[in-house]
Amino acid sequence: MQRVTFDLDVMRSFVTGVELGSFAKAADRLARSTSAVSAQLKKLEDQAGTPLLRKAGRGMVLTEAGETMLGYARRLLELNDEAVSAVRGVQLEGRVRLGMQEDFGESVLPEVLGRFKRAHPKLRVEVHIARNTALLDALNAGRLDLALAWEAGLHAAHSQHVQTLPMRWIASHDEQPVREAGEPLPLVVLEAPCLLRSAAIDALDRAGIPWRIAFTSASLAGTWAAVKAGLGISVRTPFGLPADVRALDPRSANLPALPQLGLALYRSEAEAEPAVERLGELVLLSLQTA
Repeated sequence: MQRVTFDLDVMRSFVTGVELGSFAKAADRLARSTSAVSAQLKKLEDQAGTPLLRKAGRGMVLTEAGETMLGYARRLLELNDEAVSAVRGVQLEGRVRLGMQEDFGESVLPEVLGRFKRAHPKLRVEVHIARNTALLDALNAGRLDLALAWEAGLHAAHSQHVQTLPMRWIASHDEQPVREAGEPLPLVVLEAPCLLRSAAIDALDRAGIPWRIAFTSASLAGTWAAVKAGLGISVRTPFGLPADVRALDPRSANLPALPQLGLALYRSEAEAEPAVERLGELVLLSLQTA
């Protein structure tokens, strides 16, 4: 069997086109012609020996082989970019100050810190875990270089929209969120001010569903402990949920639908230092694969 060596430049065009939802947009992003990107895709399919894309209406979607290729392509490109940073950035020194919420601490932070430390051993990363308002205040005050935080409609430093996440009612795996007739719905929430707490209360008030605060916590860890114990239901996004809680289907649970919430990566400076930019890139990559 002839050994195949995939072209990373071709893979970058493939991944960019899939992520942007358009290979014409990928051509613009990569400063190439559309025909050049099309030729790259044909080369990649020839090397793979199977179609990676198929037509669907006016667009293209991934085949099963294409989905498999996408996962490997992302990993190869991440490793390539990490190697470039390690070789070019070994002399970088100093510190980068990163802030994020507890939602992302376990799922994003370990991978980001590990990869950053390997690539930049002389750089120190200082991490600040806090609530949304505190993160944005620290960023605007110059105490953070980067912050992964909810889009709260507040004035903040330079931001990059990352993704939009649905809010979900969260309950224990072992407890049924059954409310006795005439009894208010027990809520487990973070201390005010809290975007998700406000969204839950607003949705219940609009639906005419009575509620009560059954448990208030200053931390997300306390919230999860109370939900697991069956003290009530809470509201978060699906990101970073513990294994022993579950997102409810609002219709079957007789609960109102909840809005969506934007997530952004905030920077303190429009033109950040190279180390800050690289750490931001690693945060975004980790969110894509989490």
